[in-house]
Amino acid sequence: MAPKQTGIKRVAENRKAFHEYFVLERYEAGIELVGTEVKSIRAGQVNLKDSFCTVKGGELFVRGMHISPYEHGNIFNKDPVRPRRLLMHKREIVKLNARVMQDGVALVPLSLYFKDSRVKLELGLCKGKKLHDKRDAEAERQSKRDIDRILKEKNDL
Repeated sequence: MAPKQTGIKRVAENRKAFHEYFVLERYEAGIELVGTEVKSIRAGQVNLKDSFCTVKGGELFVRGMHISPYEHGNIFNKDPVRPRRLLMHKREIVKLNARVMQDGVALVPLSLYFKDSRVKLELGLCKGKKLHDKRDAEAERQSKRDIDRILKEKNDL
């Protein structure tokens, strides 16, 4: 028997989400997977780009998350973009659904990681950025880069 893994190992991040949205709150959810999907995730064959979460029938689902079929799998491989159920407490799901319906915010997957030996999905309660917000963020990043570069040049002299 293999020793149990401990710690957090980040597998995938949704960088596009940080460009498109302001992250208001973060939540952790378990995810319901089949065995070959877990093996694919361990191999890093997962893409969170363009994925989103919905609440249907009191359950939380992630849609648009692409987990490539496991190459050594056979009939057990599932559809790569099938909706996958997220595991959270019922009261958390009800609270998140109320926020999404009222405030005009979205539930967006931010990252996928292993916590000990379990796959977890980090969700963000996000509000969309306008074009001028994206420009401001880019200008801020550029000025920080310039300052860091100038400080590094000064320290090297």
